[in-house]
Amino acid sequence: MYTAAKSPTSTRIDEHIVEIVSDSGEGAQRAGQTFGAISTKMGNGVWTVEIIPAEIKPPTRSPQGASGIRIRLGSRYITNMGDQANLVVAFNEQVLRGRIDSGAYEPGTSILLEGKWRVDPSEEIVEQYKTTVADFRERGFVVYELAMEEACKQWTDNPRLGKNMFVLGMLCHLYQRDMGIALAGINAAFAKKSEQIRLVNENLLRAGYEFAKKQLDFCYEVPPWPHDTAMIVTNGNQALGLGVMASGIEMVSMYPITPATS
Repeated sequence: MYTAAKSPTSTRIDEHIVEIVSDSGEGAQRAGQTFGAISTKMGNGVWTVEIIPAEIKPPTRSPQGASGIRIRLGSRYITNMGDQANLVVAFNEQVLRGRIDSGAYEPGTSILLEGKWRVDPSEEIVEQYKTTVADFRERGFVVYELAMEEACKQWTDNPRLGKNMFVLGMLCHLYQRDMGIALAGINAAFAKKSEQIRLVNENLLRAGYEFAKKQLDFCYEVPPWPHDTAMIVTNGNQALGLGVMASGIEMVSMYPITPATS
């Protein structure tokens, strides 16, 4: 496992492309959507696009099962998802294979990888993990093996489902996001849940922030986009709805696939 040897070094950049990739049902998209909203409220231009699995019910730990989100943030108006990602958080190594085949990454891309598979009870999974990580490094990716799920166990009995908010906390540290805005985002995301669930996710957010601070020796500063026009934070569904109303269309019929427009 990777352990930082010194205090984080901050690098000022004008944009970055981040991905969170997991198996279906692990909450990567919610974490990314919340991170995008936090970044927008901090004044960055943001573009997000969901990563949809290639199959309806793909097997776990498979290239075709990649589910997640890409977030492009910058110090200017962002109009598209960009090219290769700069930083990726992955919950297992196999979901990255499909992304690599599609050209989503390049030599130098940093991969923050869940490292529990190196000590999995299955010898087949362990060997698969070791071989794949070695291949990633040969391709020039910078791989950090991190015990993210293990670190979540202090805060939840189901770290597989809680890990997404932990990862959100990690990204908040890596991109120096305002934790007050982040906590407000957690409250909004879990507004319809119980107080206990909200508190668990707040704790996971803070724990992820501290984990990244201790384990990783780098972070980034993405200055806000300078503009003097009043703006709103919206997702694709909301923007589409506002456009429909402004156009005067009286009826819209759509196939309600989620989260296609968000």
